[in-house]
Amino acid sequence: MFDPGDPAFLADPYPSFSALRREGEVHWHAGLGLAVTVSHAAASAVLRHRGLGRIWTDARPAERFASFNLLHRNSLLESEPPAHTRLRRLVSGAFQRGHVERLRPRVEELAAGMVERLAARIAEDGSADLLDHLAAPLPVEVIAELLDIPPADRRRLVPWSSAIVKMYEYGVPQARRDAAERAATEFAGYLRELAAHRATNPGSDLISHLVAAELTSDEVVATAVLLLMAGHEATVNVLGNGVHALLRHRRQWDRLVADPTLAGTAVEELIRFDSPLQLFERTATTEVEIAGYRVAEGEKIAALLGAAAHDPAAFTEPHVLDITRTPNPHLGFGGGIHYCVGAPLARVEIAAALGALVRRLPTLRPAGTPRRRPEFVIRGLRTFPVTT
Repeated sequence: MFDPGDPAFLADPYPSFSALRREGEVHWHAGLGLAVTVSHAAASAVLRHRGLGRIWTDARPAERFASFNLLHRNSLLESEPPAHTRLRRLVSGAFQRGHVERLRPRVEELAAGMVERLAARIAEDGSADLLDHLAAPLPVEVIAELLDIPPADRRRLVPWSSAIVKMYEYGVPQARRDAAERAATEFAGYLRELAAHRATNPGSDLISHLVAAELTSDEVVATAVLLLMAGHEATVNVLGNGVHALLRHRRQWDRLVADPTLAGTAVEELIRFDSPLQLFERTATTEVEIAGYRVAEGEKIAALLGAAAHDPAAFTEPHVLDITRTPNPHLGFGGGIHYCVGAPLARVEIAAALGALVRRLPTLRPAGTPRRRPEFVIRGLRTFPVTT
């Protein structure tokens, strides 16, 4: 069984997943304390089975994690029907009020400007970090535009998000758990004040629409935090992992340079090829069977999204990067009732970044070896130096 803390495994987990898949679709992982699915069919079943839900369990001791737990108890991601049905309807209604199309020109403008600054830094210094200049700041700016966060406050968003998502890994040390609670307290307090202001001074932003949609104050705050964390962490890592993959598979990069209209299918393939979210848990609300594996009520099972994305039963030559791949039934945005509500905006962001890169920096290439983040669940790079 794989060790999620092994640097060799983190560098390339996909051979381990393939070896497990040859032995069966579902395996018990003693270290994680739950069963894991390694086939596309089994992972898809986990995400869609109505006997498996997102059942939130408070971080403990609960009195030390009041803010972290509050955000998750009121989150769309951590709820099930009938609460989820109500929340999803209200959040989707607010989110779909033209926000993606309203933001599309601004997203493309932001991506072009960031790539221009990346090019200038490369020209000046010989190389620059793709994460620092494009992959990390772009999703933050887009979510900040969506929520209309004042520009002076935007620099606070990433530290808050980064601290909170560390709690989603396994075996988190106490210092990081405490940092997550501090970040959750500060973030929730900030958004609560912002939502109160928008209640009496509404605008065209998503927070104003969430307030108007009859969500509670806690639900507005939890939804805004979820959008930032999911939107930032997923997009930054799709761009980091994805551009890294494109530059290692140079023919695919050159195809995109030659035909930027391939950005749409390229986005889907980059999400599939090196998934930014590797594991997603569900809890059995009744006894369930997945690919012949019995999950008792109250037990957990996880979809290994990276393993599912490299299943030859679902993808022809899954270890080959193909930016024209279609169909591409990856599970990167989840499945079932918890399918990512922000997926349309994420697609716009990633496509805009790829388009700006291939137009302005067609000869882009790595400048040294990227450093990978030491986490398993959220898969990404820590540094990615590039040059031309």
